[in-house]
Amino acid sequence: MDKHPEVLLELNAVETWHGSLRALSDVSLTVSEGSITVILGNNGAGKSTLLNTILGVLEGQPKNGQISFQGTRIDRMATERIVRSGISYVPEGRRIFSELTVWENLKVGAYVQKDQFSTKKALERVCEFFPLLAERQSQAAGTLSGGEQQMLAIGRALMNGPRLLLLDEPSLGLAPILVRQVFDIISQIRDEGVTVLLVEQNARMALAVADEGLVLDSGELVAAGSASDLVDNTEVEELYMGAPSLPINRES
Repeated sequence: MDKHPEVLLELNAVETWHGSLRALSDVSLTVSEGSITVILGNNGAGKSTLLNTILGVLEGQPKNGQISFQGTRIDRMATERIVRSGISYVPEGRRIFSELTVWENLKVGAYVQKDQFSTKKALERVCEFFPLLAERQSQAAGTLSGGEQQMLAIGRALMNGPRLLLLDEPSLGLAPILVRQVFDIISQIRDEGVTVLLVEQNARMALAVADEGLVLDSGELVAAGSASDLVDNTEVEELYMGAPSLPINRES
């Protein structure tokens, strides 16, 4: 019998508030180790708020509920401790340091590494994912294309050697051919043992690479299941995927 994957991240009845507005309502979910889980939903559904709540960047939040990572509660930890525990984050819009070189941006992401040897090993791993970054280590990050900047942002997050990678809208603003490249890279990252929790508007492409999917609506979790189940869900297709121009191609 196949062994069930271990739960890496668990949220139990999480509530997050923005002032007097409840942004997340009674959200409970699990993320299995070694998986890609995609969070779907319209703008304002609470997707980015969910990632920020996990990362601990919203002061005093979650207001209620528990978040556990590797079996340890993190919902009252400082963000730095959460990052050091093995969670990295790629924000929407990339937010690279445009005036710094590619290498300097990557070093910013390696601040949890203990020594130069660990940093060097992390850099070698990132360059295996992104050979272009190795070629352009001395180039100012602001001169990279949008797709290259997204690769840099993901590479910077991987410099921490995370077990869980949070990605917020990685395909935003990219040409279709670059979107495919980014999702290919996300699949490779998962295959190398890094669990991925992904917020994405491009539901079709995300579900094509994901193992599991979640749907948020007005801060509530309204659907969850395998990616293939969500692909076959007529309501999810109508709300978040629109009329299909091409069938979703999921590898068996």
